[in-house]
Amino acid sequence: QVQLVESGGGLVQPGGSLRLSCAASGFSVDMYYIGWFRQAPGKEREGVSCISSSNGSTYYADSVKGRFTISKDIAKNTVYLQMNSLKPEDTAVYYCATPGCFDEYDYYGQGTQVTVNY
Repeated sequence: QVQLVESGGGLVQPGGSLRLSCAASGFSVDMYYIGWFRQAPGKEREGVSCISSSNGSTYYADSVKGRFTISKDIAKNTVYLQMNSLKPEDTAVYYCATPGCFDEYDYYGQGTQVTVNY
């Protein structure tokens, strides 16, 4: 049974950093592409980043390029999203999902809230 559990969200000031974690079970994170997307109230879902299954290639939305970094630890079966230089417009619930990249995903977790504000 595929399960994804996100954690690491919270309240941070603009310019701050957070690292989100996505613990996977029921499959190995090196089997499929895994992505992050976010959803803010009243806005459409937005793909943020994804990492490939094979060579670890990474992809980013223009809105986060240069600020966010996706990575994975196969031994821990966990995918991370390091978020730096956070802006108020990054405020959203963040979800990790699989399979695919900037796709309509079949599986995603319960999400973790990220709030960027003073």
